[in-house]
Amino acid sequence: MEFLLNIVEGIFLGFIQGITEFLPISSSGHLVMAQNIMGLNPPGNMIEVATHLGTLISVIFIYKKDIVTIITDFIYSKNRKFVFFLIIGTIPSVIFGLGGKSIILTLFESTKLVSVCLIITGLVLLLSIRISRSNSTFNLSNSFLIGLSQAFAIIPGISRSGMTITTGMMLGIPPKEAARFSFLLAIPAISGAGILTAIEPISESTQFRFEVLLSSFLTSFLVGLVCLKWLLKILNNGKFHFFGFYCIIFGIITIIFV
Repeated sequence: MEFLLNIVEGIFLGFIQGITEFLPISSSGHLVMAQNIMGLNPPGNMIEVATHLGTLISVIFIYKKDIVTIITDFIYSKNRKFVFFLIIGTIPSVIFGLGGKSIILTLFESTKLVSVCLIITGLVLLLSIRISRSNSTFNLSNSFLIGLSQAFAIIPGISRSGMTITTGMMLGIPPKEAARFSFLLAIPAISGAGILTAIEPISESTQFRFEVLLSSFLTSFLVGLVCLKWLLKILNNGKFHFFGFYCIIFGIITIIFV
């Protein structure tokens, strides 16, 4: 019975991570609310590593052709600019993540702050309705600005994908390309979050349960795969802003009741 409960627990945690990592509704915000509403307390940092690894592999799977092209172009000096832009976009998150780690951890303790940030995320997503379509390309400045928006999304309740994709669209980048840059930018971001979590001291009370790790990893990978494909279709259909209504409603409800 305990074995089955462990698997169910792992599936649930992987499901939460797989849905909220890519859909613009804030994975960190939903984690905070799940902990408070349901009394959920993920059993150790290895679970976080497993779920992050699952969503990381789902991104790599979806964009495998792009990644191979980027690597080969970089090796053979065909087009190294895009790699440079990804590096520029990653720098703000590294600075904010390492420099403000202790402050960021305290933000997870305030459900009201998370609720307000969810509403902010919703309002930003609704802005995407007003954005006129254009065909700007990536450069140093817009790569850095998208990177800044990703760094801002370290705050729980602010959606990483929502901020980066909307910022890219506001800078004139087509939705499909903005999403591509956002999720390629997510690879070092998710990897970094997983590494930082993995090197944290593990309490003696934390039990290493293989079935929980495996079930959470597989679930986050499969659910992440489905959600990422679904989000790309939504972007193509111009319905990205719909997630804004959800974030605003969820934020208001949690302000009142949590």
